[in-house]
Amino acid sequence: MTETIIFAHRGLPVKFAENSLEGFRYAATHGAEGVEFDVHLTKDKVPVIMHDEEIDRTTDDGSGYIKDYTLSEIRKFHLKNGEPVPMLRELFEILQDKDLYINLEFKTNKVHDKGIEAIVLALAKEYHFVHPIIFSSFNYQTLKNCQRVDPHQQYCFLTKVPILFPQRFVRKNHFAAIHPHWYLPSKITQRIWTVDNPKLAKRYFKRGVAGIFTNNFELMNRVKRKMFVNTK
Repeated sequence: MTETIIFAHRGLPVKFAENSLEGFRYAATHGAEGVEFDVHLTKDKVPVIMHDEEIDRTTDDGSGYIKDYTLSEIRKFHLKNGEPVPMLRELFEILQDKDLYINLEFKTNKVHDKGIEAIVLALAKEYHFVHPIIFSSFNYQTLKNCQRVDPHQQYCFLTKVPILFPQRFVRKNHFAAIHPHWYLPSKITQRIWTVDNPKLAKRYFKRGVAGIFTNNFELMNRVKRKMFVNTK
């Protein structure tokens, strides 16, 4: 059975504010195998961590689009745990030199921040990571932009709908993997989102998919450990 890597999706949102430094620090020190997070650019082109294009849902005191705020302006707003909106640089400082798989999603499928690919790729090179970063996006053009900036990284296509002939799609586009919402009957490398149901996770573990993204990595770690013990 090929080992499936469990990614802490937005940290540990069942316990901490999603995409918060608090959640990622916990994940990095409490047995997470990987972490996943989302990146946008501020008005003055600084990468920050947040899932939505707007700050309304995940902050207690802000509203509007990330792209309309400078870094100093957006840092005045706070996540549900009181932290300011985190910068990508702050998260990299937590993750560097940790034995963690990192999945960075360019959140450009609704708002495509101009230049985000080159800015993020350049910032990543300032840090040392144990495993190469996995870069993903729903935005096909973002991945092609990334390949032009640095063709030597791992780029993965996120999708909510099935892809016909996934092997051909990956090969043609020089992608490292597909990250689908549901399992694709294919031998391609795939990491599946978002898996919070233990029964579903067990099926994916048995299939040996490359990874799953989950909102509760501690639960999924327990499921995985139990399956591994039972197969010995």
